[in-house]
Amino acid sequence: MAEIKLHVKMPIFVARQWFRHRMASINEYSARYSVLDREFYVPSDASLAVQSVENRQGRGRVLAPSDAQRVIDLLRQDAERNYDHYLEMLNQDEAGETVDSNRAGLARELARINLTLGVYTQCYWKIDLHNLMSFLSLRCDPHAQYEIRAYADILLDIMKKWVPLTHQAFQEHRLHAITFSAEALKALRRMLAGEQVTQPETSMSAREWKEFMKALQT
Repeated sequence: MAEIKLHVKMPIFVARQWFRHRMASINEYSARYSVLDREFYVPSDASLAVQSVENRQGRGRVLAPSDAQRVIDLLRQDAERNYDHYLEMLNQDEAGETVDSNRAGLARELARINLTLGVYTQCYWKIDLHNLMSFLSLRCDPHAQYEIRAYADILLDIMKKWVPLTHQAFQEHRLHAITFSAEALKALRRMLAGEQVTQPETSMSAREWKEFMKALQT
């Protein structure tokens, strides 16, 4: 089975979602042994949104510009402050030199506790083609969090360059294919038979019905 090995840099909160996929070999840069760089993710204002009322894991409408800017300022300030305190606890500057020879620095494995989830980590990620397609099927989905979906889109482009024929088949038969639940399939058959079917006449929830209707319109 064909394999690919990539060097990936991502925010810690993205890594925690990424590493849930147990079908790959992951060798992560360890903050127990090395000092992390002053590099962290701050979203653009266009990706800052309120909590969705329909999906507890999703986003709703985009924040007003003034509210978005306040969030960006807080995220940046907190990340900078926490990183400054991280170095202070280590008793090091950004070049790795000791700041105060009269005091001991905290162990790296403890100092890292103070870093935000937006700080970047790095890893070497090795995965075979079959499992890469499983990963992309989940993370290219519109329901996936935007930040990991952005990585998945790049991985999809890498796959296109690596195995173009497989990429084309994957797009057609998996990524852009539609799967219906048994209840949705029953409703679809009734519609094809000429019935006018509404959501209360099925066992689908309001959310499932909305997604079903959206799929029929695509």
